[in-house]
Amino acid sequence: MEVNKIKKKNLNLNVEKHKKNKIKTVKNKKPKNLDFKIRFNFLTFLTYACGIIILTRLFSLQIVSGAEYRETSNTKLSRETTISATRGSIVDRNGTSLVSSEMIFSLEMYKSKADDKALNSSISLMTRILRDNGDSYVDNFPITINPFTFTFETEEALAKWKEKYEIPEAASAEEAFYLFRDKYSIDSEDVEEIRRILAIRYEITTKGYSATRSLEISKSICRNSFVQLQENSNDLTGVNVKTDSNRIYGMGNLASHVIGYMGRISDSDEKRLVETGDTYEYESTDKIGKAGIERTFEKYLRGTDGEKQVDMDVNGIITGEYTTQEAIGGSDIVLTIDANLQRIAEESLANCINGIRAGSYGISYNAKRWSLCCNGC
Repeated sequence: MEVNKIKKKNLNLNVEKHKKNKIKTVKNKKPKNLDFKIRFNFLTFLTYACGIIILTRLFSLQIVSGAEYRETSNTKLSRETTISATRGSIVDRNGTSLVSSEMIFSLEMYKSKADDKALNSSISLMTRILRDNGDSYVDNFPITINPFTFTFETEEALAKWKEKYEIPEAASAEEAFYLFRDKYSIDSEDVEEIRRILAIRYEITTKGYSATRSLEISKSICRNSFVQLQENSNDLTGVNVKTDSNRIYGMGNLASHVIGYMGRISDSDEKRLVETGDTYEYESTDKIGKAGIERTFEKYLRGTDGEKQVDMDVNGIITGEYTTQEAIGGSDIVLTIDANLQRIAEESLANCINGIRAGSYGISYNAKRWSLCCNGC
C-alpha cells in the first residue's frame, strides 16, 4: 500500500511539474510573438512612409514644377567632347628634338534647333572671320562665281548631280546657284556672301551632322580666328572650337627610316593592337604610328585623351564648358642616335650617290674595248 501511495505521489508531482513547464513555455512564447509583430508593423510603416515620400516627390516634379523643368530641358543640351592628349616627343641622345607636337585649333559645327535665318547668319559670320584671317574651311560646292561655272570634269557627272538635287537639266551654273540660294532661304544679295554660306550648307546636306555628331569645318585655324570666334560665340549657332595636336617633324626627312610616320588607324592596325594585348580604345578618326619609332612605341607616345562637357541652348549657343577628365600627355622617347652625325652621314651618302650617277668616280667605257685589252695583256 505504501509503495502504491509513493508511486501515486510521484506521478502527481510529475504531472504538476509538466504543467508548470508547459506554462513557462507558453509564457516564453508570448514575448517572441510580440517582438515579431512590432518589427512587422515597423517595416509596414516604413514601407508606406517611403511610398508616400516618393509619390509626393513625383507629384512635385511632374505636376507642381513640371512646366519649369520642361522649359529647362528644352533650353539646355549637353554633350561630351574629347580633349586630345599631346603626343610625346622624340629626341636624340643629346636632347635635340626630332619630332614634337604643337597645339592647334580646329572648328566644328553641331546641329541645333535654330531656323534657316539664324543658321545662315551664323555661317556668314563664321566664314567671314576665317576668310579675314586667311584660314581655309571646307568647300565642296561645285559652282564658282565671277564667272559662274560648274567644277565637274565631265558632262555625265554634271547630269547626275543635277538629277540628284532636282536641278533642271538645261539650267546654267548661275541659275543653279540661285536655286540653291532659295532652297536654303538665304536672303542676302551679296554673291560672295551667298557663296560662303552655300559652301557650308551644301556640306551639311551631303555629310550631315547631329546634336552629338559634329561636322568638321576647318582642321586648323589661327589664334586670331579662335579669339574672334570666342568673342562672337553668342551669335554663332552650334559652332565649337576644339583643341588638337599636330605632329611636327622639325628635322625634315632626317632619320625618317628610324622615326617612321603616322596615319589614320585602319582595321589591320586595330587587329594588330588586339593581338599584342593593347586594349586602348581608338576612334575611327584617330592617327597612330604606322612605322618606325612612331609605331613601335605607340602606347608610350599616344597618352590618354580627356573629356569635356559642353552645355548649349536649343539655338546651339554654348553656355558652359566643364572638363570632366583631364588629358594625360604621352611620354617622350630618347634615341641613341646623334642628330648632327646622322645628318652628316646622310648628306655624305647622298653626295656619293649623286656623284656615282654623274660619273664622278669613273669614265664611260666600251665593254668590248676593255675585254680586248685584257686579252692582250
